[in-house]
Amino acid sequence: MSPCRCLLKDTPEKELLQNIREYISGLDEEVKADEKVYQHRLSVCEGCDKLMNGVCLKCGCYVEMRAAVKNNRCPSEKKYW
Repeated sequence: MSPCRCLLKDTPEKELLQNIREYISGLDEEVKADEKVYQHRLSVCEGCDKLMNGVCLKCGCYVEMRAAVKNNRCPSEKKYW
């Protein structure tokens, strides 16, 4: 499935979630954070007041996509992960 070239308002939520999961599963293993690190990052984000509907309000990313990449860091000034 190729990525949608559309705005979020035009993308069904189910399709958006599927696209995010496909992005994560398609990452090269050298780039991808291991599962334990990934789950820890998500748990930190879930407790953050800058998380809204899966989006980080500090940088605008989907946290599940950002957390999946090994070398990515939390965009907060405090760098929670």
